[in-house]
Amino acid sequence: MAFVDQAEIEVKAGKGGDGIVSFRHEKFVAMGGPFGGDGGRGGSIIFKVDEGLRTLMDFRYNRHFKAQPGGNGGTKGMTGASSEDRYIKVPQGTTVKDADTGEVLGDLLENGQELLVAQGGRGGRGNIHFATSANPAPELSENGEPGIIRNLKLELKVLADVGLVGFPSAGKSTLLSVVSNAKPKVAAYHFTTLSPNIGMVRLDDERDFVMADLPGLIEGASQGIGLGFQFLRHVERTKVVLHLVDMSGVEGTDPYTQYRKILDELQQYDETILDRPQIVVPTKMDMPDSDENLAKFQKEIAAESGLPVQPMIVPISALTREGTQELMRLTADMLATAPAPESYRTVDETITSEKTYDFKPENHDFTIVWSEESEQWIIGGSEVEKLFLMTNIQRDATIMRFGRQLRHMGVDDALRKAGAKDGDDIRISDSDFVFEFSD
Repeated sequence: MAFVDQAEIEVKAGKGGDGIVSFRHEKFVAMGGPFGGDGGRGGSIIFKVDEGLRTLMDFRYNRHFKAQPGGNGGTKGMTGASSEDRYIKVPQGTTVKDADTGEVLGDLLENGQELLVAQGGRGGRGNIHFATSANPAPELSENGEPGIIRNLKLELKVLADVGLVGFPSAGKSTLLSVVSNAKPKVAAYHFTTLSPNIGMVRLDDERDFVMADLPGLIEGASQGIGLGFQFLRHVERTKVVLHLVDMSGVEGTDPYTQYRKILDELQQYDETILDRPQIVVPTKMDMPDSDENLAKFQKEIAAESGLPVQPMIVPISALTREGTQELMRLTADMLATAPAPESYRTVDETITSEKTYDFKPENHDFTIVWSEESEQWIIGGSEVEKLFLMTNIQRDATIMRFGRQLRHMGVDDALRKAGAKDGDDIRISDSDFVFEFSD
């Protein structure tokens, strides 16, 4: 299965059922009154983490998800059936964002965790709710509330305790295959790894952790060059970073130059990555020139003044397995005291599921535009459109109620200020509903 770590989808929650107008007609119940029931609640869209998923592949070809609407109300005060919520399975490590606003809706990390991404509409009220002493037999009812429609952007960041970073062919896949149960592709050419590989490392002292081999980075990866840019996000989840540097010098590359280039790319992408515990791992120490290159590399690291902390250097040879167990034990020691990745975020970047209520003064958002083409005033805005959709335009009483709601919002005053005159045509957004303005 192809590894897909980004997807954009549309979710549409179910509309609430319509309330109805009905009256009691029993023979021996005089002036029985209103008896119309409410509509049922529309289904919501809910994401649920499934630990068996490892990719967003399911969203590549299926990009539209809809929940069912609620049932309409019935006579005798009966409420329509509410629809079941629709659950959509996502892998662990999925971040959900609103594609239109950029708002982070949630970060799904635990198996079974749920996130409501689109609320189903409430059912419209039947005329049984509109009876008053002044109007004991109302012919008023509401249509169901529209369900929320959202465009979402999903990003998968692999959940691993340890991340392997480095240039292509630095030996990341080989190390992962030696110390874990993973079987990544290993070959003598660059960019062998095209998607993250994950393996479980188990030590003799019964400690274990998850390690991820990330596709090789190159200079300019943070600007989108090569494969690194699309996989740099996966480093964000790791607690400890193992920075592998090729000491063989087979291709005439300088190990220290490669080391600095990778640090620069990580810093440009997310400077908090450099604050995490890190081990520098010189690899391929079985090659003829590796010892000489390592001595030079260690001197250059010791003379480096731009690093906040001198990194720990643990040379290995994955081929002969020399130093690999010592590296894994040191990595496990670091993990025991390493903070969670979220602790490196600033307060503004931290994702929280807790919501606090902030009082906001009533401010009705609507627009009024004069159309030269149709010679009509057009009223728009989400609040106006929602009220219109919940209005049963087949009944005069509900249309009059809609007019009162617009007046309460200040639409009448805004029309006068814009220059509307008595008898001008008013249209609600893109609908076919047109009425005359009466001053």
